[in-house]
Amino acid sequence: MDLLMNIPVVIKILVSLGVILVGNKIVKNLSVALVLGILILSFWSGHSLSSIGKITWARFSSINGMFLFLLIYLVIALSTQMKKTGNIDELVIGVQSRMSRRSAMAVLPALIGLLPMPGGAVFSAPLVDSCDSSENSDSILKGRINYWFRHIWEFWWPLYPGVLLAIELSGLRTPVFSTLMFPMTLCYIFGGYFFLLRKVPKDEKTERKKEGSILKPLTPIMITLGVYLLVMIFFPSLSKFSQYIPMTIGIGFSIIYLQIRRPVGPYDWKEMLLSSRSLQLLILVMLIRVYGAFIEAPLPDGMFLMEKMREELFSWGIPVILFTMLIPFFSGIATGIAIGTVGASMPIVLSLMGPEPALGVQLSTILLAYSFGHAGMMLSPVHVCLIVTNQYFKTGVFRSLKGLIRPAAVVMVSALIVSRIVLILF
Repeated sequence: MDLLMNIPVVIKILVSLGVILVGNKIVKNLSVALVLGILILSFWSGHSLSSIGKITWARFSSINGMFLFLLIYLVIALSTQMKKTGNIDELVIGVQSRMSRRSAMAVLPALIGLLPMPGGAVFSAPLVDSCDSSENSDSILKGRINYWFRHIWEFWWPLYPGVLLAIELSGLRTPVFSTLMFPMTLCYIFGGYFFLLRKVPKDEKTERKKEGSILKPLTPIMITLGVYLLVMIFFPSLSKFSQYIPMTIGIGFSIIYLQIRRPVGPYDWKEMLLSSRSLQLLILVMLIRVYGAFIEAPLPDGMFLMEKMREELFSWGIPVILFTMLIPFFSGIATGIAIGTVGASMPIVLSLMGPEPALGVQLSTILLAYSFGHAGMMLSPVHVCLIVTNQYFKTGVFRSLKGLIRPAAVVMVSALIVSRIVLILF
């Protein structure tokens, strides 16, 4: 038993994630697979039944957790409302009449990606699906495109909590951090185009006639973003109470605006608010949050999983540059969320640079660590956007991730090259 408990932390985490992937493939129920993964990770980490109960309850009952569930519920409601009122169809027509099907499939989730909404891929999934009215592309490909291009901005867009936390921890000013990380968005787009978007069949060569507007159907999204920014500027204390409150308020205003402009009847609202799909997604989000809680919770000996992993990797004599890549990468896989990835790995990575690192060392280390963390997050089976995308397109998590390995590898190789260039220049 002692031998089993003393197995390295990184193996424990990877095994628990493997159980989630394989379990989902066998039982065809992701919620059951997540419960199995949670139990394996928690017991294998040495938690007792009582501590498992306390950690789970603390995650469920936290203010942040409650507002996260409310936000995702409202996101699903707004996306359904926009579909029923014709906004989504108008947006798709406006975009498709101006660009190819390939481009539209990437641009639409990227537009939605400007909003830092947890599980926001559920919003963009119907948009991507609508671009393929003739069903020339497989659901698995559409799901991968939606998931991938939803996250192109998360390297540098300062509305994302993960970016804001990285800025705070690194001590860099926002313009400096955003400029540093912007090239990685270009590399990310290239990887997505080369390995995903190119597989979408080309349109027949016909002259396009611009139809409809793009801005008008995007009004609810712009209202959400505008209200979010206003709340962050004038009521910053609300985001301290819960980081999800500003976006929740923004989504609420958008729902009210759309209801006034294009009213939806009571029967439709009942269908939207009480749908089994919404309930299933909320259950999945709750279970993912619980899994994350055991990654973040202190172990019975008082240490944290990521700290223990650092000690193990150091004891194996791994070079610092590999350490800089591996810790964020495994943190991304384990947490499946940018703010968790940054919070778990960035302090460890920054401590490796010493008290007064040269500017080039500092910038290249931050770029390398954040990029590898982002790649790990995109390959995580507990990433909420991946889960909701697969739920919409009725595809498997394992198959989805399999097709994302190569574009993620492009990001990581690019990060190595760009970080070396930054080191030389500064």
